[in-house]
Amino acid sequence: MAAEGIGPTVCPLSNLRLQVVDDVANVPIRQLLDAGVRVTVNSDDPAYFGGYIARNYTALAEAGLPMEALATIAGNSIEACFAPEEDKAAMRAELDRWKAEYADLLV
Repeated sequence: MAAEGIGPTVCPLSNLRLQVVDDVANVPIRQLLDAGVRVTVNSDDPAYFGGYIARNYTALAEAGLPMEALATIAGNSIEACFAPEEDKAAMRAELDRWKAEYADLLV
């Protein structure tokens, strides 16, 4: 996946609810990122699995995934989406602004 630039979608709360993992901390996002895989975080039928996208990011943060990794995942999501390049550029700029404002959290 890393070599091909494939960005798999990972749904932490769905994985927890379906008992794929027994704790959000055990979702292998860190390992995938370390292997160079362009992981994205998503929600999977939020009404049934406990949360929309922001809640999935929050669950990962609460499980100890650092903000730097979460920012990387957000960037991966921008690159993996099918939005027009102009929209992607605007999203990249917004992420860059956020990273600049919260640089002290990106440790």
